[in-house]
Amino acid sequence: MSIEIAGLSKTFNLRRGRKALDDVSLSIADGELIALLGASGSGKSTLLRHCAGLVRGDAGSIHVDGKLVQRDGRIDRHVRAVRAKTGFIFQQFNLVGRLSVLKNVLAGTLHRVPLWRSLSGCFTRKEKIAAMAALDRVGMAEFAGQRASTLSGGQQQRVAIARALVQGARAILGDEPIASLDPTSSRQVMETLCRINREDGVTVVVSLHQVDFALDYCPRAIALKDGHVVFDGASALLTPALLDDLYRRDRPITPEAALPAAAMAHLTPVGATA
Repeated sequence: MSIEIAGLSKTFNLRRGRKALDDVSLSIADGELIALLGASGSGKSTLLRHCAGLVRGDAGSIHVDGKLVQRDGRIDRHVRAVRAKTGFIFQQFNLVGRLSVLKNVLAGTLHRVPLWRSLSGCFTRKEKIAAMAALDRVGMAEFAGQRASTLSGGQQQRVAIARALVQGARAILGDEPIASLDPTSSRQVMETLCRINREDGVTVVVSLHQVDFALDYCPRAIALKDGHVVFDGASALLTPALLDDLYRRDRPITPEAALPAAAMAHLTPVGATA
């Protein structure tokens, strides 16, 4: 699923007038794997939530897979069709702790099952087989009958990814999915997302604070500061000067630190030939 963002702006506190997003325009190709970088408050989470149609912008537009998500502060009335194909991975997992791992993954089918089945939790054999296959892909099949609350953070995050697979997501948006995990669990989650991106061609965009993970796993990086895009290019082209400026609130991005969007010419989208 491709994502097109044009002139997106959002202000949460109108009195202070500080914009969470300020005239952001981006193009994300089908099958890309992208890291969103920036300090806390830079606009990363806000941008992802706008792409999923969870938050309304003040101005600008977003199209996902050619379908309108929102324009000039209005969520499109057909946005549910886009959400159905967009998996959102939250920092705090967003699982129902008292339910089994399998039932949490089966929640990914709720957008396409009748209301009576969603309320009663009645799932078909085919749906259960698909959920178990998704759990197997993320290395969590042996925990299917276990309550979600008994899992570690990294295990819960992999269950959330399995839920997105069952959902049939063609794009996965991760809002700091490894922020609360230890290094080993973080790598397991990132490797799982990379494998899904590589094998299924699913578009993956993850916000990260760990620059080394962005360099290791994501061919393209988009960096935000104070709601502005200050870098968009190959992760390998991130300069130490830019990274230093990016995470210091008292320092603006200097022309010498930033690289032009032309750095994108070094990238080859998944599925394309070099």
